[in-house]
Amino acid sequence: MALEARTLTLHGREIRLREYHPSTKDVAGEPLVLLHGISGSGETWAPLLDHFERTGFGRRVLVPDLPGHGESGAPRADYGLGAMASVVRDVLALTGNRHATIAGHSLGGGIAMQFAYQFPEMCARLVLVGSAGLGPQVTPVLRATALPGAAVTLSLAVNPVTVAIARGLAAAGRSLGGTLSPETRELTRHFSSLADPGRRRAFLFIARSLIDLRGQRASAVDKLYLAREVPTLVVWGAHDPLIPVAHGRKTAELLPDSRLTVFENAKHFPHVADPARFGGELERFLAETAPARLTLDEVVEVLIRASEAAEALEKAPEKLSPERHLRPA
Repeated sequence: MALEARTLTLHGREIRLREYHPSTKDVAGEPLVLLHGISGSGETWAPLLDHFERTGFGRRVLVPDLPGHGESGAPRADYGLGAMASVVRDVLALTGNRHATIAGHSLGGGIAMQFAYQFPEMCARLVLVGSAGLGPQVTPVLRATALPGAAVTLSLAVNPVTVAIARGLAAAGRSLGGTLSPETRELTRHFSSLADPGRRRAFLFIARSLIDLRGQRASAVDKLYLAREVPTLVVWGAHDPLIPVAHGRKTAELLPDSRLTVFENAKHFPHVADPARFGGELERFLAETAPARLTLDEVVEVLIRASEAAEALEKAPEKLSPERHLRPA
């Protein structure tokens, strides 16, 4: 695969984008967009892309750094799911694409679902990896971002000095023969990014807009019926400490035609823990499913039918309880 890295300008703001082009001239199907999680970057997908290069993956792949992350700009701006989904739409438009498979990890999964909701005619398939937005449960560390003083605490815990100390300790550990698992290294990379004030500000804005002390507020569960016509792959780590695998299982129940794959030896980063298996699952999913071709009119029709069904249920005569049947006339 050939790599092209460039910076796009969207509404006066910089978005870093990595594009991977197949080595073959015969490009198969619509492109694949890979969206990273909160405090991450497109680098999280590097192991998967290395696998694709070895296997000769035949699709174009777009890997943006979302606003406030990686090498993209971190302005004072709207970092909500709707705004992020619009960024994905704009990236597709500027790269000459009108239809794509959207894969998202953690926060990226929430953005992928929001994209399918806002721009259904552009969404061919969904791939949700340890996705946010599918239930209230989330790690207490993220719930703590809603506490007063969280910004000060985070700046004291993660800053250039503490990151340098942590890296020094890790280097010393390696010199003594110790190793960190790929997932631990990835999680460490995510948290280290918060030493940058702009990325820390974006992290807190996103976390507080989606999470409070009781857990995740934003939920796509009540809208999942709109995705029933979109082929969906759900991938989770069985031992995910941040977002429980139960969310993935519930999603598979709500979308009976979807595919669920649980990596028994993975935590929150299954695409990092076992990129070869993840890549194989993704390639099979793409090969064995037909991309959705929804129109806005079709989505509107589904919304109307669902609304009418709900109204009819509310207006239906209340069923008599057994106790009422026993009452004397």
